[in-house]
Amino acid sequence: MFLKSPKAPPPAKWRILGCALALSFSGLTAGFAGDPHVVERTPGLVAFWTFGEEAGHLRLSQATTQKHPLREVGGPIRRVAGGPFSGFSADLNGKTYFVIPYAETGDLNISGPKAQVSMFAVVRIVNLEQSRAIAGMWSEGKGRGDDSGTRQYALLMNMPFYGGPNKLTPHISSEGGVTRRADGSPLPWNGDYAVSAHVVPTEEWCTLGFTYDGVYVRAYINGILDALKLDPVKHRREDRYFTQEGPGGRDRGMNPYYHGRGIFAYNAARDAATKPGGGSDFTVGARYAVKDILGGTTIGRFGGLAVFNRALTDEEMLRLHVAADLATLR
Repeated sequence: MFLKSPKAPPPAKWRILGCALALSFSGLTAGFAGDPHVVERTPGLVAFWTFGEEAGHLRLSQATTQKHPLREVGGPIRRVAGGPFSGFSADLNGKTYFVIPYAETGDLNISGPKAQVSMFAVVRIVNLEQSRAIAGMWSEGKGRGDDSGTRQYALLMNMPFYGGPNKLTPHISSEGGVTRRADGSPLPWNGDYAVSAHVVPTEEWCTLGFTYDGVYVRAYINGILDALKLDPVKHRREDRYFTQEGPGGRDRGMNPYYHGRGIFAYNAARDAATKPGGGSDFTVGARYAVKDILGGTTIGRFGGLAVFNRALTDEEMLRLHVAADLATLR
């Protein structure tokens, strides 16, 4: 078995580990492709949806203390055959998505100065003609220069403003609103996101993931850290925030991307006046941006989605990818 990597092959040690893991899954039944137990047994699991429920039903997290019911928005979301962990997947059409209201997010509300988070998704994206969302707690407010957002963490795609066209771009925010330099002056947008070296695969099943260990954000495609060095001109990151306010006065990088300031925590007593929209909902397949949530709604199939309250290792992310057994999905 060869792991599918975006254009470039994975390092030798990952190929060896991947083949060994694949052999351990060879006895799975034909009911569905992957092994959900690998996800369920990974420490720090907060939520795990396999999207086996029929349209019109809540999608529930499995093997977790809190069930985190995902509600359909925009109409019923079809359940279609073919998925890694339940034999099915949710088919999003660009007008529908899932939501958990902020007040009900429970332990998905990962935040604070020392917070860590990871996300893993098995998806088949139809197109990236515009920015798209996998999932997260990410409410951007009213647009450029607006500071009323309540961003926390999100796995997003195709963010060209700071060098991420058609790339995987996991975001972290410590301010909720726009990113601010060390002296407190604002950037026009949130610029705190890693950018993968390769584009997100479309019209085929893939795994997408990210980790945040409290210092660095890392983006993974098909189980591999898709590393990218910063080119300030090419990536439109010439501002001193990106080039001089990283560790030791150096640049912040691209993937891994240096952040190091924790995750925004909404506080009504402090933030109600300046952030009247309240804390961000947890959304799947959409994000709230520029007064609109449908503008970035994803088209494609979701076969699995997991959130962890810790940073997974490279080995763990690869293990999750292999557990999805993409080669058997159609």
